[in-house]
Amino acid sequence: MIGAHGLSGEIRVRVYGDGPENLLEAGEIALADPERGAEDPAPRHYEIETGGAGRSSEVRLKLAGVADRDAAAALSGRLVTVPAESLPELPRDEFYGYQLIGCEVVTEAGEVVGRVQQIWETGAHDVMLVRDERGRRQLIPTAREFLTDIDLTEGRLTVATRPGLLEED
Repeated sequence: MIGAHGLSGEIRVRVYGDGPENLLEAGEIALADPERGAEDPAPRHYEIETGGAGRSSEVRLKLAGVADRDAAAALSGRLVTVPAESLPELPRDEFYGYQLIGCEVVTEAGEVVGRVQQIWETGAHDVMLVRDERGRRQLIPTAREFLTDIDLTEGRLTVATRPGLLEED
């Protein structure tokens, strides 16, 4: 949440991702501590009364219970999330980034690489930040040629064995 808009309590939200549709159609949002993100144990939940386009890469939302500019401004800096159950179902072989966070990453040979910590949007394709138990980081593209199997039931992602893809010890 990047700031207040107008005098009636609308908030401005910067949208990351493919577009604002999921946010505008959610019906409710949660505003989390930006440091804790989805791990915030007590995010504030709000019903969306109205929403629409704002400046480039922004939407404006009117939230129930946020009556004026001061109340809206007090929410600045919070991380906006939507309930996963409000997101539309994706076509087969497409996944939301949150579904990959925490998954174990293994090579085609079964060697454990680590767990997905973050998904970075880079413009061309997303990149997973994978951290092993020693804290070593690997950056692995999510492109199908590198990510050969996704098993969300088991929480496991398999990456191709390609020279230069993974840092060696």
